[in-house]
Amino acid sequence: MSYDEMFTVLGAGVMRGKGAAASVWRGQGSNITRQILKCTRWQLEETTDFITCPYHYFCDSSYPGDYSTAVGVVVAVFAAYCLLSAAAFTVAEIGGGATAAGGVGRIRRKYLVPSGPFLLPLVLLVLAKGQRIDAVFPLARFGPALLLTLQASALAFRNEADGDVRYAVLEASTVSGILHASLYLDAIVLPYYTGTDALRWSRFSGECPTCLCRMEPLVVGGRTVLYRGLSKTALAIIFALCSRMVCRIYGEERLSVWTRSALEMASWVFVSGDAIYLAGWALAEGAAAVFAVYALVGALVFLCVFGKVYRFLAWAENRQVQWKPSLSCHNVV
Repeated sequence: MSYDEMFTVLGAGVMRGKGAAASVWRGQGSNITRQILKCTRWQLEETTDFITCPYHYFCDSSYPGDYSTAVGVVVAVFAAYCLLSAAAFTVAEIGGGATAAGGVGRIRRKYLVPSGPFLLPLVLLVLAKGQRIDAVFPLARFGPALLLTLQASALAFRNEADGDVRYAVLEASTVSGILHASLYLDAIVLPYYTGTDALRWSRFSGECPTCLCRMEPLVVGGRTVLYRGLSKTALAIIFALCSRMVCRIYGEERLSVWTRSALEMASWVFVSGDAIYLAGWALAEGAAAVFAVYALVGALVFLCVFGKVYRFLAWAENRQVQWKPSLSCHNVV
């Protein structure tokens, strides 16, 4: 979404009493709007107008500028590949072709999915530099979709390695990657959410280009969007991956297996909730492209959950078939 479109979306949400404020910041031009949406440090100033301007803020940080459109195109292609690769391997496993898809096999698959040791550093690089990526695929709006794809991939595809030590290193790197990705994403979206809240519920005072008058304190991350990168979802996934590591190294006892299963189930619930929330937020904002992206991510999450349920039912059916012969022999005896 361009900044001109942002004017329309934000202006639609401004109350009637603040219509003058909306017209003021429209007149400031996209450079001021960009600076506010990218601001990482807001300074509160003392004010003598406690009635109409009890809280007076200005942006105390500078923005170096956006990367070129070519960078945005590359990031968009990379994000599309991450989504498609995760979906393709999920469909292959549902169809019973996990080993065929992995003639690339399970060991090879880890190099092709977003949570693997090859693509995970690229995801971290994109998110680390994401605040300046605004063309084609602005990460302030689409970044959560990339993180959700990474989280779904980490839950759906287990790391495979020949030895326990190599497996532990891979799993620990995945845990570290998800933690860093969550922090990098917060560094992108929190200034954006804060700036959106500032533009929506403030008016320009005219003291400086970014000076704003507010009737209530400005909160980090704003009050409009509740999504955060480092949240209960990220923590649940980290605990689930650590439980996998424990089960692999120390053996799958009943208690550890149940703990791992419960953590993975909770993680899928949280990831699904985030995807639904973000899609609903995009729909409420009237951003069709953003809604389409989160709808696709939601479809990927649903596909992964369906694959897990499908494989569990197949496993339960096989166990039932294995028990029937022994049960019938016992009855004959």
